[in-house]
Amino acid sequence: MLEADYVIVGSGSAGSALAYRLSEDGGHSVIVIEYGGTDMGPLIQMPSALSIPMNMAHYDWGFSSEPEPHLGGRVLATPRGKVLGGSSSINGMVYVRGHAGDFDHWAEQGATGWSYADVLPYFKRMEHSHGGEEGWRGTSGPLHVQRGPRTNPLYAAFIEAGAQAGFELTPDYNGAKQEGFGPMEQTIHGGRRWSAANAYLRPALKRKNVSVVRGFARRVVIENQRATGVEIEARRQIQVVKARREVIVAASSINSPKLLLLSGIGPADELRRHGIDVVANRPGVGANLQDHLELYIQQEATQPITLYSVLNPVSKAMIGAQWLFFKTGLGATNHFEAAAFVRSKAGVDYPDIQYHFLPAAVRYDGKAAAKSHGFQAHVGPMRSKSRGTVTLRSPDPSDKPVIRFNYMSHADDWADFRHCIRLTREIFGQQAFDAYRGAEISPGAQVQSDAELDAFIRDHAESAYHPCGTCRMGRADDLHAVVDAQCRVIGVEGLRVADSSIFPRVTNGNLNAPSIMTGEKAADHILGKPMLAPSNQEPWVNPRWRESDR
Repeated sequence: MLEADYVIVGSGSAGSALAYRLSEDGGHSVIVIEYGGTDMGPLIQMPSALSIPMNMAHYDWGFSSEPEPHLGGRVLATPRGKVLGGSSSINGMVYVRGHAGDFDHWAEQGATGWSYADVLPYFKRMEHSHGGEEGWRGTSGPLHVQRGPRTNPLYAAFIEAGAQAGFELTPDYNGAKQEGFGPMEQTIHGGRRWSAANAYLRPALKRKNVSVVRGFARRVVIENQRATGVEIEARRQIQVVKARREVIVAASSINSPKLLLLSGIGPADELRRHGIDVVANRPGVGANLQDHLELYIQQEATQPITLYSVLNPVSKAMIGAQWLFFKTGLGATNHFEAAAFVRSKAGVDYPDIQYHFLPAAVRYDGKAAAKSHGFQAHVGPMRSKSRGTVTLRSPDPSDKPVIRFNYMSHADDWADFRHCIRLTREIFGQQAFDAYRGAEISPGAQVQSDAELDAFIRDHAESAYHPCGTCRMGRADDLHAVVDAQCRVIGVEGLRVADSSIFPRVTNGNLNAPSIMTGEKAADHILGKPMLAPSNQEPWVNPRWRESDR
């Protein structure tokens, strides 16, 4: 029988954590529904191969946006993991908790019990930090977090340039002080990608009370306003996986709202238009879609020390062999080893710009490498005011949803991005880069005026792949909230959503860490356990925030 106490849809960052925690005491059975297959291939497990699985139909759902009206009608890729471990198996392996202010904002928006003091103990519970700030980090959790070796001198140059420009330095942006330039953290362990599948799902599957069912989730089965199971398609047959206690949807900020809509939970007008019976009229399902956009600011390098020298078949083969046999070398890192979080202007109380630094001039998807030695910073604003939607294309579960990010629809986004470009030029112009700096590759020194910068942004801004917010958490009496502060879908019994779709607002940085934390905390809510005791630690706030951006 396909039946368990808890049925989780999706084996990604939150879903794997849920499976691990819900089955931990041995008292409950758990079934995880996952459409994708195994994550065991070297393309996923080898950190430096990160751009490959993201572009493979075998591992990725293959979603893309509708033509974006404010980006010249461009269609942007929206990769989501279709594999054990979900997007944690195809992401960039960057580990960022988010800023304390993000979670305090969630609580102010009605997500009571999700302030920074409330979530910090869950971040600590999940982490096994190698080299993080003592007292602020977990050291015995399932999720290994490390720093890269930073052997390339360009990493140090980037951090030093930040200091020369007057910005803060931070030894651990996931500790007391996010603001500043410093080492970047990675979910890599023993030279391998340390995905949610490796950290949580594999250990959980060793227990007798956890199993994975391969199948395509079509809808949640709801009887008398209570979720009783999940209808799946497996081996060309439609079956129902029954849930004795609860169904937990952890299928991503794209697939979770889609599944709710197909199940009759969402804006009544949209459901009726597709001939779907309305179970719960929740206008917030599929609304509030947010993401981070970023640009690559690229500079030629005058010394042959960048990754350009290994972008040839022979070097790649040697790197691959070293990784395969020893799990060491250039194959054992994602190459994002230096980072920065800074504030865009005086009066902004915590960072709203993120940098990833890379000692190569190459796109995130691995395409269009510059034809020379170079280095680049990925930069973008963290708190865009633009909002989009995820809606149904049709009532057919196999149809991809309609994704409209509505990127750059707010005037402030343009001013913020122009500032990001000019600020990056200022940092690359510091003395620390004098020994390495050649001509600017992208945007190019000729691109200077607001209009020229806007044209560059319109043509080249890329998603950082941090979609969230489409099943927003809030007060039960908030018409636009989809789940309450215990992740329960408002208006339906026995059904929860726990993944990045419940974020009221996108956090400051990459989303893997807060997504795993969401699974960890949701598990305690589901089991009816007392929450971990709130932290009384005070995060660092720049004493000059009212007067200066640095």
